[in-house]
Amino acid sequence: MPVSRPFRLTAALCLSLCATGAAALDTLKFNIASEDDDLRDALRSASLVRLARDEERTGSEDIIAAALADYRRLLSVLYQNGRYSGVVKISIDGREAASINLLRLPERIARVEISVTPGPRFRLGRAEIAPLAPGDSLPPEFRTGETARSTVIQDAVQSGIDGWRQEGHAKAAVAAQKLTANHADRRVDAQITLDPGPQLRFGTLQIDSSSKVPENRLRKIAGLPSGEVYDPDEVTLAAKRLRRTGTFSSVTLTEAEAANPDGTLDFGLEVADSKPRRFGFGAEIASLEGLTLSAFWMHRNITNRADRLRIDGEIAQIGGQSGGYEGGVDYSIGLRFDRPAVYGPDTGGFAYIRLEREDEPTYLQDSFEIGIGATRYISDELEAELAVAYTYSEETDDYGTDTFSYISLPGSLTWDTRDTLLDATEGQYVELTATPFAGFKGTGSGGQITADARVYRRTSDRLVLAGRLQFGSLIGPDIEDTPADFLFYSGGGGTVRGQPYQSLFVTQDTGEETGGRSFLGLSAEVRAEVTEAIGLVAFADAGYIGEESFIDGSGEWHAGAGLGLRYNTGIGPIRLDVAAPVSGDTGDGVQIYVGIGQAF
Repeated sequence: MPVSRPFRLTAALCLSLCATGAAALDTLKFNIASEDDDLRDALRSASLVRLARDEERTGSEDIIAAALADYRRLLSVLYQNGRYSGVVKISIDGREAASINLLRLPERIARVEISVTPGPRFRLGRAEIAPLAPGDSLPPEFRTGETARSTVIQDAVQSGIDGWRQEGHAKAAVAAQKLTANHADRRVDAQITLDPGPQLRFGTLQIDSSSKVPENRLRKIAGLPSGEVYDPDEVTLAAKRLRRTGTFSSVTLTEAEAANPDGTLDFGLEVADSKPRRFGFGAEIASLEGLTLSAFWMHRNITNRADRLRIDGEIAQIGGQSGGYEGGVDYSIGLRFDRPAVYGPDTGGFAYIRLEREDEPTYLQDSFEIGIGATRYISDELEAELAVAYTYSEETDDYGTDTFSYISLPGSLTWDTRDTLLDATEGQYVELTATPFAGFKGTGSGGQITADARVYRRTSDRLVLAGRLQFGSLIGPDIEDTPADFLFYSGGGGTVRGQPYQSLFVTQDTGEETGGRSFLGLSAEVRAEVTEAIGLVAFADAGYIGEESFIDGSGEWHAGAGLGLRYNTGIGPIRLDVAAPVSGDTGDGVQIYVGIGQAF
């Protein structure tokens, strides 16, 4: 039967009062008179009876409540597909669900049969929305002759309103609408009149908050441009600025119901503080490199200015066999302080200190670095950072023991469109860095350039392709005048799996072993999802190290390949990779890597 009469709230109340014992639903049958597979799937997916059965909520009150709701839900699916003369019948043990006495529910329901006759597809006749904002146009699906999907009509109306809002008319709304379905001609006529309302300007930001962050700081971080013409994108951006500080668990920014007499529109802001302290840890193990342990502690609002203090620590090469210069472990500890909205709402400031000891195959280095800089959020996906830093290090290598002292200007540009950080399936990630440096007391001067580009493509429901390109170049000083952390090495989990850690380097004519001045890394993975929890990966990596500043082919290559297993934990996969050397003379048998998150 076609359903048009509403079900009153008392019906739902009766259902809740007339509880009966749960019992199994023996049969749920769909009869859909259509050859359209997409429509059939959409109707089945929309059914609350099906959902209740799948969740084993099969008591009489649950099934009947779901059936009564299904009339409207299934009709809505038909309207979304341009079917306006459809018929929905829901039979419960041979009785129409709409006719069942809600005060006398059956003790048990054995069979539910849902029958849908979609009817013919309707087309748009008149398709008019006016007036439109200057330069605005309606979606191409909203025009005469196209399928009269209810969602298309709704989207077209919203598009017209959004067009006016983009022009500063914050209170644009529908003034009148006339929607007519002509069943004889299978046509829907849509005539909508919009009321743009006046162009408005941003008014004041009124704050209702118990946050520890003062109101003047909240206004500065939000950066809502008071006095300028209203722009909905600015409203969205203001909320994002507050959220990305990490200080607040919730941010709600709402516009006033009515504009002020002077043509301004006020906004209300409500924020709730997150728990200020947070800590985390990580672990990774490789057969030759040994165990790496890392941890951090962070305070999100340490001075009540939405600023952040973070302390990071790491110990690496625990029990490793990769042949450190003195056979010891690496360790580092760093402290970084960030404050948002220092130079405008999209530019924050930071300062950091880092102490580090690196016991690597070709050198031993103890270093101290201190720096100050700024972070600029150019867009949601693009971020830039620039700092000035001083570094002092003591280094032992095949040239002997030296000290290095220099000032640097590390800068980076990061573009990130990945869908997730630890297990990306779509998007790109590109990080470009440039670090010019000026040395003191025998330290060379020059610059280092690096690039890290990654791409992810899902080719099917269960298959993801991932690729990575890494590049590095040192310009200026000779190798013996350069701090080791500006030089490049290849091998290990971050570059070429299957090859020992930092096993590819440069051997000078005089026999000294050092890092190179150029680097190129290539990686490719095929990731297959076997189940929701288990994944398999096939991968291949290659790396190049050269003595020259730019790659000219005079350096050396090596490569590795292998298979991996992934176990999805919900926050990121646990990774197990087994790899072996494929080319080059640095290989040392099969390597095993275990960590959290994909390799890249």
